[in-house]
Amino acid sequence: MEHRQNNTLAFCLFRYFPYGGQQRDMLRIALACQKRGHAIHIYTTRWVGDVPDGFTLHRHRPHRLTNHGRMREYHAWLTRELARQKIACVVGFNKMPGLDVYFAADGCYVQQARRKHTLFSRLTGRHRVYARFEEAVFAPDATTEILLIAEPQRAEFEDTYHTPPERMHLLPPWISADRTMPQDRQQTRRDVRGKFRLGEGDFLLLQVGSDFKRKAVDRTLQGLASLPQPLRARAKLAIAGLASSRRYRRLATTLGIVENVVFLGPRDDVTDLMIGSDLLLHPARSEPAGVVLIEAMFYGLPVLCSGACGHAGHIRRACGGRVLPEPFEQSQLNRALLEMLTAGELPSYGARARAYVDGIDVYAMPEHAGDLIEAVAARRLNRPAGQCL
Repeated sequence: MEHRQNNTLAFCLFRYFPYGGQQRDMLRIALACQKRGHAIHIYTTRWVGDVPDGFTLHRHRPHRLTNHGRMREYHAWLTRELARQKIACVVGFNKMPGLDVYFAADGCYVQQARRKHTLFSRLTGRHRVYARFEEAVFAPDATTEILLIAEPQRAEFEDTYHTPPERMHLLPPWISADRTMPQDRQQTRRDVRGKFRLGEGDFLLLQVGSDFKRKAVDRTLQGLASLPQPLRARAKLAIAGLASSRRYRRLATTLGIVENVVFLGPRDDVTDLMIGSDLLLHPARSEPAGVVLIEAMFYGLPVLCSGACGHAGHIRRACGGRVLPEPFEQSQLNRALLEMLTAGELPSYGARARAYVDGIDVYAMPEHAGDLIEAVAARRLNRPAGQCL
């Protein structure tokens, strides 16, 4: 009977900071579960920002020098901590052994390593740790239930691990609950464009992301630099995200476009920026989903993205922009950017994108995730204490 009264959920995330997509998703799901009456315990190595009321935060600072060493140490600490607790369900946002539910914020590590890394690098301790942790989640005989954030992930994991399809659950595309349309959209757009000193006929290009290398800010800068000078003079690129911009400022200087680029840092006004912009660029090297694409569509902002984005299929189906083929070629981005800025079709792309998103409940993801977490907890009520990990 004691286990049947247990409503404690463990949310396990290696590192939390407020501007990471994976981190925001964890917080949304945890808050949704808390509203259902669950006690939320967070296990992490670092938490930046406020802790929501009612959450119990457990922190451990690893001392290993390498990332994979710190991950192993975190997991060992987590195993010991959870053995002392009565947990209804262990929900992980990083791949590791023993999870009840895994939220697949990343793609398949082993498949990516095969594509990008040398044979020697796949013999390193780093590769062994991450590959073993991933296999513990996706192996055919594992018991972890998996929340997928985009359809292409399913094929990746099935091809690599032969993961049973019934253990993989696709979540609907979503945006944050704080993403809403302002009452006076046109005034918001005028205000934003005024801050950037843009006139009629000028273009505001936007890129949003907290990992400039993975989001391929360099590709965007090269695309802007490729525009003919008269058009480039009418374009401003705003880049928002929590990342070091020094390397990319130097690249912008080298390309002769530093006056056309503004690095905004992390922002809380992404809604306004999207409404004020003419085109979202997201030529990511790796992007399991790309929530920013759905957000752009919600605000009627056309998108130019790479085919590596998990949510690129929504852009195609909506005809809400352009999706670049893989493997990526810079010349194709350059050509697509020029065509989109000169063909006069941006308003049509935006209208189709907005109409497409109107047919989706874009706020429902945390509830869908909560349903699965509760179902898993209900099935495992009789698990002996100490067997969470």
